[in-house]
Amino acid sequence: MTSKQKNKTSNFSNLRPAILVLENKSIFKGIGLGYQGEATGEVCFNTSLTGYQEIISDPSYAGQIINFTFPHIGNVGTNNEDIESDKIWTRGVIFNSEITSPSNYRSLQNLDNWLKKNKIVGITGLDTRSLTNFIRDNGAPKGTIANNIKRKFNISKLIKKSINWPGLKGMDLAKEVTTPKTYTWKGLKTWKKIKGFEKNKKRKFKIVAIDFGIKKNILRYFSNYDCEVKVVSCKKKSDEIFKLKPHGVFLSNGPGDPAATGKYAINVVKNLIQGGLPLFGICLGHQILALALNAKTRKMKLGHRGANHPVKNLITNKVEITSQNHGFEVIKESLKKNTEITHLSLFDNSIEGIRLKNKPVFSVQYHPEANPGPQDSKYLFSNFMEDVKKYAKKKRY
Repeated sequence: MTSKQKNKTSNFSNLRPAILVLENKSIFKGIGLGYQGEATGEVCFNTSLTGYQEIISDPSYAGQIINFTFPHIGNVGTNNEDIESDKIWTRGVIFNSEITSPSNYRSLQNLDNWLKKNKIVGITGLDTRSLTNFIRDNGAPKGTIANNIKRKFNISKLIKKSINWPGLKGMDLAKEVTTPKTYTWKGLKTWKKIKGFEKNKKRKFKIVAIDFGIKKNILRYFSNYDCEVKVVSCKKKSDEIFKLKPHGVFLSNGPGDPAATGKYAINVVKNLIQGGLPLFGICLGHQILALALNAKTRKMKLGHRGANHPVKNLITNKVEITSQNHGFEVIKESLKKNTEITHLSLFDNSIEGIRLKNKPVFSVQYHPEANPGPQDSKYLFSNFMEDVKKYAKKKRY
């Protein structure tokens, strides 16, 4: 339940008390879990039924507090395989129900301890449906989770902290989550039951992945296609990328405002396009590509976050169920004549995919690599690899 409070300090009788304070002074009381402390960020909601570990470890959630709408979070524990980044960038998590003992043969640690290990502040036992309805009606607010065993919370201070947090608009978070130095992906393929992660021994094609906050499962998909992937910083210059002699360049997912990241990334992408390289972008990479093609982006009221989002492929006229996580979009009216819309959201008709008409350059707003979510759109990796193979035949490195 929410309430408006102006008093400076409150005491709760819960054994592990916690509160969520929003910028409009709404307060949600609950039970603390994970790391003890405070976490401030944009409060969003995710509707996925599975894959909480992959969601929390997705770098695209940097600067955000995730409200999970599905009540049974933590029931399969955590493991060392369902992780999308070596460092967890999510600010905080919100659950409805108490975390139960894990019941899964792959589980190595319960979720509460995993959150503590990764210093993620959490709160559970609150009305996540009410919070989701609030976000739906008012947009994603700024908020702060406070979780401490002392049972004392300075409400006024927490409200002020939420209000003063600058928000995601205008924030370049890619530079914070990107790799500090170039590395070669270890070649693991996508996970298979019994076999787990097999290693790719063939490295026929060279891909450079620009890391705006890349997920590991994207790299695994490239290993499925016999690629050697060099992951580079989002600050890498185009001439440095050309020196790596790639057969294709991938623009990764990531957090923050694409216009802020675009201040240094747009010219790089423009140069890569002019150089004739095949390009494929996902999520933030899609937005950066659109900006490089002289389109514009804007912040959405809610954003799209979940694993059940229907998208229409305008080329095949088929509907794909997709995994999504983004709070910004490409403005349809800003697209130029040389850019074709390939996919549209069936939720709100927003752009979900584009391609350049005269070059092997395309992108999608959603996540074809899933993890978590459906794999209806994994064909996009095949499409990109066809462009890569054609380029590799022509290129004389």
